[in-house]
Amino acid sequence: MLTIEKCLVCGSGSFEPFLVCNDYTVSQEQFNIVSCKDCGLKFTNPRPDNTVLGNYYKAESYVSHTNSKKGIVNKLYHAVRNHTLKSKIQMVSGYVSRGTILDYGCGTGMFLSAINKAGWETFGMEPDDSARKMASEHGLNVFSDKDMVNAYVIDKKFNAITLWHVLEHVTDMPETLSFFKNKLKKDGALIIAVPNHASYDAEYYKEFWAAYDVPRHLHHFDIKSMTSLVEQAGFKLQQTKPMKFDSFYVSMLSEKYKTGSVNLLKAFWIGLKSNLKAKDTHSYSSTIYVFRHN
Repeated sequence: MLTIEKCLVCGSGSFEPFLVCNDYTVSQEQFNIVSCKDCGLKFTNPRPDNTVLGNYYKAESYVSHTNSKKGIVNKLYHAVRNHTLKSKIQMVSGYVSRGTILDYGCGTGMFLSAINKAGWETFGMEPDDSARKMASEHGLNVFSDKDMVNAYVIDKKFNAITLWHVLEHVTDMPETLSFFKNKLKKDGALIIAVPNHASYDAEYYKEFWAAYDVPRHLHHFDIKSMTSLVEQAGFKLQQTKPMKFDSFYVSMLSEKYKTGSVNLLKAFWIGLKSNLKAKDTHSYSSTIYVFRHN
């Protein structure tokens, strides 16, 4: 296990316990989430080191790596995905009309494939071998790590870099944010979607909240900590947008973790209530952040 001694955002070494959560997807092990006493960033600590972390992604139910349609939750996920893919493309195109895009942590390449058909020149980065193979079968340019991107995309900078629920998984955060700064065009857009632990559904489900997803999720953001982290890397926040469907999907998984069964009506109510409360607080279950060079 790897123990983190300094906060990513403020550099403090003073932490306090926040939650103890189970890994409901793979190992059933317990992991601690701590909170920085100075800035409030939440993160999994200690966590599996990089030599074994990949083992915690090896599950057919991990839908972003397998495209699994087993179970009602995954079936509903796929039913909604076509709509969300279109909305993501529309949103990205609203900030950058067309050009080159890097989808960092592209999984099986569903978003990349869709935006490629919309006329973008697409590149992906995905460390998981099986997910990367599935993406490559769609004819996509997908690389295994940042070094491979730098080696093969030497003469290009990207008009847009996207991360759809990926930043919370990143093990080398300073290096990754520096990579984005170097590879993004000066007028480009860095678009990052992450869960928000300050949402109502997170507060309701507590240690059963599916978006804690320990130990795969290493960092747990709210709007303040997310903005501070990326802005100190040389970016400026332009806008935030909600991902309203996420509250329903996360609530369905959370309900299953908490009760052992998928109570669709209860999960729908909690997801709806989360979105309604977020109209005032702006703390939706998941938030999209749009950054540009500072």
